[in-house]
Amino acid sequence: MSAAIRLEDLAADDAEAVAACLPVLRVLRPQLGSDADVAAQLARQAAEGYRLLAAVDGDGTVVAFAGWRFAENTVYGRFLYVDDLATAPDLRGSGIGARLIETLTERGKAAGCTRLALDSGVSNQAAHRFYFRAGLTIGAFRFGRALGSS
Repeated sequence: MSAAIRLEDLAADDAEAVAACLPVLRVLRPQLGSDADVAAQLARQAAEGYRLLAAVDGDGTVVAFAGWRFAENTVYGRFLYVDDLATAPDLRGSGIGARLIETLTERGKAAGCTRLALDSGVSNQAAHRFYFRAGLTIGAFRFGRALGSS
């Protein structure tokens, strides 16, 4: 089924493109605010290099997408970071997510990146199985602390 799906670059600062991704994004990130708030947030992220790679079916519906950026740090050097990766629930297991990861891997290589990296919640075991099948490994623990107002 995924062969009929085409991959398209969408502008993360384009409200119409963001709106097309929202149904799939909200499956991954249900805590997000209004459509306008999400569009404004992704526009801010786009100003920092965030990009969208969407999987679009024959009807023009976004059925999966990756939100990603190039980054650089002292751990990896230049790398491709995947902020968001989501597939519509009824199409999981169809190979679309693997196509997104492979396309981003090739883009990272072409840009001189040394690594593709992403974070996944520790309880998201289904995603972990997918990442292992896609050739990703666990390279580190990420620690954090909320910085809310007191």
